Amino acid sequence: MMNILIAGVGGQGTLLASRVLGRYALLSGKDCKLSEIHGMSQRGGSVVTHARIGDKIHSPVIWEGGADMIIAFEALEAMRAKHYLKKGGILLVNEEEILPMPCIMGAATYPADIQSALKSEIENTYFIKAQEIATEAGSAKATNVVMLGCLCKLFGFDKALMQQAVAECVPEKFRELNLKAFELGFQRV
Repeated sequence: MMNILIAGVGGQGTLLASRVLGRYALLSGKDCKLSEIHGMSQRGGSVVTHARIGDKIHSPVIWEGGADMIIAFEALEAMRAKHYLKKGGILLVNEEEILPMPCIMGAATYPADIQSALKSEIENTYFIKAQEIATEAGSAKATNVVMLGCLCKLFGFDKALMQQAVAECVPEKFRELNLKAFELGFQRV
């Protein structure tokens, strides 16, 4: 069984990433349950998706300390979700920082040096400039697929099946771009 938590901000593609993981599970002959938790997603709020993959999954929700991997599309979201990671789990973080509304309004300050804090607390922490890599592939909007390429390599997922899942879940006109983003993420993690 594998438990993967995806944390991000509205508009970053967390829901597409979870659909790709669900499709990958089905292509692999596994059961998969997905659960989505939306904050003010259309206004840049938190979005968290639970993806559970295994022979038989009964519940879609990952418990605290039960995630094998957390994929955070934004640094502060990694801090918010870290309590879900199990001991020895993998934390994969996009280096992008998106200011939440309280920071934009001046009511709060974005935490300093999140990267050092997470690395000192969680042994298997990987930071990647996923948005830069996605832009290189053709669009910053493919950041989520770059992160899936990283996940595929770190977890040893079947690369061909994951590429097929990406191809089946993205619109045809964006397929080539997303497959390139996936490959770049796979290579650069």
